[in-house]
Formats: sequence, structure tokens, C-alpha cells
Amino acid sequence: MRPVDRDRPRPMSLLRPADEILIRPVSDADSLGMIELIGAVWLSYPGIVFDVDAELPELKAPAGAFARLGGAGWVAERFGRIVGCVGVAPSRSSADWELLKLYVAADQRRQGLARRLTDLAEDWARGRGAAAIELWSDTRFIQSHAFYRARGYAQDGERRLQDLSNTAELRFHKRL
Repeated sequence: MRPVDRDRPRPMSLLRPADEILIRPVSDADSLGMIELIGAVWLSYPGIVFDVDAELPELKAPAGAFARLGGAGWVAERFGRIVGCVGVAPSRSSADWELLKLYVAADQRRQGLARRLTDLAEDWARGRGAAAIELWSDTRFIQSHAFYRARGYAQDGERRLQDLSNTAELRFHKRL
């Protein structure tokens, strides 16, 4: 019998109806699906430039990217299509952990998927000693900000990125 690796993320559901969403650990093979999902979300907002090579190279090998940060990531899959994703890792700018890459396909929103993904990431971070979690969100993602506030996150900062989209981001923070 193989030893259990407690640090490895586990799928939430293995036995499920064919149309149910499966949330499972991200793999590097999920790169194209994540690029398609995140690209569709970004390009639905005016003024956002989506250039994986220039600004999001971590999407070419997402599992490896999350692991290098000391975190983990998950994807939500329905009928073989990635319809959601999230990651979490220790923050590079504070003692908190950071929620990363939370995206849900437009046709899957308002069905509890973002909540399930956020709960999974928060629980995983809490299990590794996180006392608080932060996230950064583009100021254009207004609906997302309402979701974060409803989940107990407080907005407490802002920054401007030097990226192709001239992005301004809001910081949200939550005690776990």
C-alpha cells in the first residue's frame, strides 16, 4: 500500500452524474483549458489585453507554477471543459496567503461554483496555517467585488500595474 500524500490536493467528487461539475487538482495539461477560460473572461471587458506570453506565462504550466509558489490549484470541469479555476499560495507581499486565478465561465456563474472553489482554496490554506487571505482584483471586475464582499472580504488597498492593460487592482482581505 502506498503512503498517503496529505499535501497533495484531492478531487472533491469522483462518483458523479455525467453533467455534474468535477473539481480536481490542476495539472500542467490543463494549460489550454485555463487559457481559454481566463482569456474569455478578460476579453469580455473593454480595454483588457490578454497576452499569455508577455504577462501570464504561468498559464503554460499551471500546476508547476502553483507548486513553485508553495501553493496549489484546482480546476472545475464539466463535460471535459474547464469552467472554473482557482489557486492559493503564500503571499509574496505579506504574511497572508493569496487567492489566485479565481475564474468561472460566464455560463456557469451564479450556481455556487465560485463559492465552492473559494471554500476549497481557503480551507487548503487554513490547513497549512494561514490566518488570513488576500486577493487582488481588476477594478473592472465589479461583479466579482460584490462576491468577495459577500464572502467576508474587505477592500483595503489599491495598486496600479505596469502591464499592457494599464490595470488598476483592488486588494481584498479576509481573516480565516
